[in-house]
Amino acid sequence: MAKFELKLPKMGESVAEATITSWLKEVGETIEADEAVLEIATDKVDSEVPSEVEGVLVEKLFDVDDVVQVGQTIAVIETEGGSSASASQPEPAKTEIVSEIPAVAEVEKTVVAAQETATSIVSSGDRFYSPLVKNIAKKEGITQSELDAMPGTGKDGRVTKNDILAYLGNRGQQTTVTSSAVDKSQSTQEPEKPKTAPVVASGDDEIIEMTRMGKLIAHHMVESVQTSAHVQSFIEADVTNIWNWRNKVKKEFAQREGENLTFTPIFMEAVARALRDYPMMNISVQGDTIIKKKHINLGMAAALPDGNLIVPVIKDADQLNLVGMTKKVNDLAGRARQNQLKPDDIQGGTYTVTNVGTFGSIMGTPIINQPQVGILALGAIRKVPAVVETPEGDFIGIRYRMFMSHSYDHRVVNGALGGQFVKAVKDYLEAWDPNREI
Repeated sequence: MAKFELKLPKMGESVAEATITSWLKEVGETIEADEAVLEIATDKVDSEVPSEVEGVLVEKLFDVDDVVQVGQTIAVIETEGGSSASASQPEPAKTEIVSEIPAVAEVEKTVVAAQETATSIVSSGDRFYSPLVKNIAKKEGITQSELDAMPGTGKDGRVTKNDILAYLGNRGQQTTVTSSAVDKSQSTQEPEKPKTAPVVASGDDEIIEMTRMGKLIAHHMVESVQTSAHVQSFIEADVTNIWNWRNKVKKEFAQREGENLTFTPIFMEAVARALRDYPMMNISVQGDTIIKKKHINLGMAAALPDGNLIVPVIKDADQLNLVGMTKKVNDLAGRARQNQLKPDDIQGGTYTVTNVGTFGSIMGTPIINQPQVGILALGAIRKVPAVVETPEGDFIGIRYRMFMSHSYDHRVVNGALGGQFVKAVKDYLEAWDPNREI
């Protein structure tokens, strides 16, 4: 019998950890190859972890709600035949131990000390330590008490990489920190959080616990407002040509491509073109530096089965024609509704579009999806009387019009750029060729 270690797989760029939401298999149960063993959740996507082998689950190394790092072993599966790597190594290991007992004893002491340091560094209460900070603390032999006493410059007083490196630079001049000193330093260094007024619920009120995703979305929204200086620009576009053109071609398009042609891919095409014209909208901010993105990856807000929103990403959107854009939009929206998006589907966005018009809203003030610097809200298309300019003069006509609301980060995007960008989107939409072929 051999034992196979099931590890948390890589789930896309920037995803370093996941939370176990449920175990689909219990110890002692048989597992088929490619059968799901457990369910996990990252910031927004729920996913399953399948087994690469056939066998019996003999050990679960984590419980529900535990946070696991990518590459960590989460379960052990016993397979038929073969021999595990650990089973083939004991004999040579014994020979080395007999011949080098003093050296091994010293190594064991060092390993034990390192393990004690690593396992003692834990996040507790409001004091959170990132894996990077924990690794540095482990390598440098920093104790839990030292780390707890360390002032942090990150969000909510968190210790950052620069904080711990600065501490190491001055460590030689510092005296040993006692546990009582730690308590005092924590009370003086951690800023007191603003108190919120208690909400009183009467006996007739229903108290509903927020879902895991609801909590994450709430956290991201508050963090974005605290991070970016939100400014909005609004503009109205005449989309009569688009409305009439779509009505003319949508039936033929569905028969030929097997896809419904909605307004969303048309708008996404215009946004991608405008981002190509104004690349400084396709950026992100990291500290005091600006990262200018090479690829135009459009985030598209889509509804989930539980009513929450998620933002899958259309990679290299400016390289797609309208047929390709339509297929991509429909695929991501469909998988979002069925809760089948993968972690990589929501990674790497450089700009986001949200369609508030789906719910009848004519405009909105959307919150930026960090670390991006802009988001465009598309309002409902309305049939309204409007002034139509012609060479023969102006007249009143019935037109299809919509508002677009552009939120952008005023730290790095000034009013001129924010206004010019959304004006470019308007111009692309109004210049739509009513005879365009697809």
